[in-house]
Amino acid sequence: MVSLKAGSRPPWVGLGAAVWVEIAAGSAYTFPLYSPSLKSVLGFNQQQLTILGVANDIGENVGILPGIACNKFPPWAVLLVGVFASFLGYGVLYLAVSQTVQSLPYWVLWIALCVATNSSAWLGTAVLVTNMRNFPLSRGTVAGLLKGYIGLSAAVYTEVYSMVLNGSASNLLLLLTLGIPIICLAMMYFIRPCTPASGEDSSEHAHFLFTQGTSLSLGIYLLTTIILKDVLSLGNTISYIFVAIMVILLMAPLAIPLKMTLFPANHKKPSQTDLLGGDGGLTQTDPLLTPSSSAAYLGSFYESEDMTEVDILLAVGEGAVKKKKKPRRGEDFKFREAIVKADFWLLWIVYFLGVGSGVTVLNNLAQIGVSHGVNDTTILLSLFSFSNFLGRLGAGIASEYLVR
Repeated sequence: MVSLKAGSRPPWVGLGAAVWVEIAAGSAYTFPLYSPSLKSVLGFNQQQLTILGVANDIGENVGILPGIACNKFPPWAVLLVGVFASFLGYGVLYLAVSQTVQSLPYWVLWIALCVATNSSAWLGTAVLVTNMRNFPLSRGTVAGLLKGYIGLSAAVYTEVYSMVLNGSASNLLLLLTLGIPIICLAMMYFIRPCTPASGEDSSEHAHFLFTQGTSLSLGIYLLTTIILKDVLSLGNTISYIFVAIMVILLMAPLAIPLKMTLFPANHKKPSQTDLLGGDGGLTQTDPLLTPSSSAAYLGSFYESEDMTEVDILLAVGEGAVKKKKKPRRGEDFKFREAIVKADFWLLWIVYFLGVGSGVTVLNNLAQIGVSHGVNDTTILLSLFSFSNFLGRLGAGIASEYLVR
């Protein structure tokens, strides 16, 4: 696929499209919404439901294959795998819960749930890796932003579940079966690699602040409207208006490429006078030919440690330098190089312990609510989703300052 120009609209269009894919990729967080139906309609006991929760976690978090695929295939191919996994997995669950097909074996449902939630790994990894490569100078911000949206997806699904689907688990599974593929296929064209920008840009910082602000507004809005839905008796018209406003907030990141289209930045082109010198003649101090970027990178690659990662990537791409066989901390590692590093296993342990406690609470959220006399888990899931979103977004913002 042909790379697109740095600093142009396509990277921001891709980021706006990635928001929708990340929302779709958060389908694994909807397990508390339809798990009571698995228990009542299919007659499962608590132990069987807990084992299904394990399938939900395995599918969502096993991302080795998607990660490898992102280094070998274009983003659309990785997204396509996630689309098929979502359609097949949630399709089987819908047939079972809606009782369209009866007496499906338990092990078939376990595998179906594992396949369905594994689509989240394929979808999320594809857009995250692509956008982090498109914005290499703001990787922490991009990671926190996109992972924040995937954390916020549970509240988005809860909003649709309570206000449009009237709390129907079978309708929710039908939405996951058809809606996720439709969204991802529609956004697939816009998520593509672009040539990374080679320097800092003040407008880029402002654009990220705008996107973070709109995502925070979306989170507060979702939490507020879901509480209002539970406390007040809202009609269908008001509920649909709430969902329409939610869709507008989800589309807010697209305001950035729209602004860049309507109000393009004016880059002053050098005039003939500038090229010839201030008095119209060539100066003796200015060289007639400037050295190529590759030569500049080659000369400073071994002399200076202050080169940016983008400079090194451009120099490598032009063949001026070759990457060292053993990457240093902060550089790109191959999988076999990473697993022998202590840093990798430290990150793995922290992630395992931190995320493991969260998914344990999530899988049993419905049962926790019932034990406290709360049969409707929508508010609990929304609170979980909003807190999840704040943690992810905040971690991405903090990492940019701490690392720099």
